[in-house]
Amino acid sequence: MKLEILYEDDHMLACVKPPGVPSQSDKSNDEDMVTIVKNYIFENSNSNDEPYVSILHRLDRPVGGVMIFAKTKEAAAKLSGQVKDGTMIKYYQAVLTGELPEEFGELTDYMVKDTKTNMSKICKKDTEGAKKAELTYELLDEFETDDGVLSYVLIELITGRHHQIRVQMANLGCGVWGDTKYNPKFKKVKKGVKQIALFSSRIELLHPVTGERMVFKKEPYGKAFDVIELDEF
Repeated sequence: MKLEILYEDDHMLACVKPPGVPSQSDKSNDEDMVTIVKNYIFENSNSNDEPYVSILHRLDRPVGGVMIFAKTKEAAAKLSGQVKDGTMIKYYQAVLTGELPEEFGELTDYMVKDTKTNMSKICKKDTEGAKKAELTYELLDEFETDDGVLSYVLIELITGRHHQIRVQMANLGCGVWGDTKYNPKFKKVKKGVKQIALFSSRIELLHPVTGERMVFKKEPYGKAFDVIELDEF
């Protein structure tokens, strides 16, 4: 697979993960982003040593978009710190099946992950293993279709919980288009789709060495977003 590079230097690399590709190795043994990035760096270097690559955040397999990787341990530590303290800002675009209650909203829930099913759910604050999940959304456009209203939204992910956007939006009654795990409108689909209408479209961060503010963008693409007419935001 040819890697789409948005930015690269000696410390970090920003690229685009295609929908359907795992962020890191899993039981499927399919080619994953960590391996793809390592191979790219190795093939373009003069060293025979295995390159250092650290994954800083993950995208679900059916989700595409911008990803950031560190190329040194020092950069990994600094960028991981930005993920934890919120300095790294992550935006997603999504198509939801349903009408949102407000054009602008903030969702705060508590979530727990079931490792047996690899699914998460909304729970009470005092549930064992519960973690706080926060995001904000802005309605960009709304479409009337034969199957009901589709809402095109921009989401800022404040925390990074397992399947967070998918779970919180489904809980709001507006699941992500194509999501066979959490959207009731797609649960009857026998086989999971390779792409759902959720895309990591923008990441902002501070360069781990220079401190420069950097922005990496990629507009959504693929069949899951063909259900609406996309404009750039």
